[in-house]
Amino acid sequence: MARRYSAGVTARQPSLPLLWLLSDARNDAGLEDALRALPRGSGFVFRHYHLDPVARRARFDELAKVARACGHLVILSGKDDWGADGHYGPPENLGEGLRLATAHNGEELQAAIDAGADGIFLSPVFPTASHPGAKLLGPLGFNVLAQQSPVPVIALGGMTYERARELGWPRWGAIDGLGSTNAA
Repeated sequence: MARRYSAGVTARQPSLPLLWLLSDARNDAGLEDALRALPRGSGFVFRHYHLDPVARRARFDELAKVARACGHLVILSGKDDWGADGHYGPPENLGEGLRLATAHNGEELQAAIDAGADGIFLSPVFPTASHPGAKLLGPLGFNVLAQQSPVPVIALGGMTYERARELGWPRWGAIDGLGSTNAA
């Protein structure tokens, strides 16, 4: 059974990783190297929406093995019970274990909080290949929303080490910005 984490900002603050790598068709070929390049204890979110269910499960098993060998948390997008440490997605679609919701504005952020999310990926902060042309939060918009959250917020959307420094936010994740050649 997956672990259950608590949420909140005071005594209940979970020790969520500060750095998160999210999988995608774009970064699939380099994921093993990217996982090994992350600091020990980072987080890995397996998405891989582009694969059929059988191939998706096989790829999850391969990458989860590498991630765990590196001491990373393994989070699965969707409700499947594949032995992940938790689940990622819209608040209404989260499974057991650590519950990491997605949000793109204040209403979605509040819905994630109300649903009992343990952490919230808030995006897009900067322009991103995942959502070209999407309305951006920008550093100011992100910080205004994130500072109001009683649960940890993870910046997402066009994030790199340089942009994380610019944003001044400790928790962030990336798809392309954490490839093995982008590690700092």
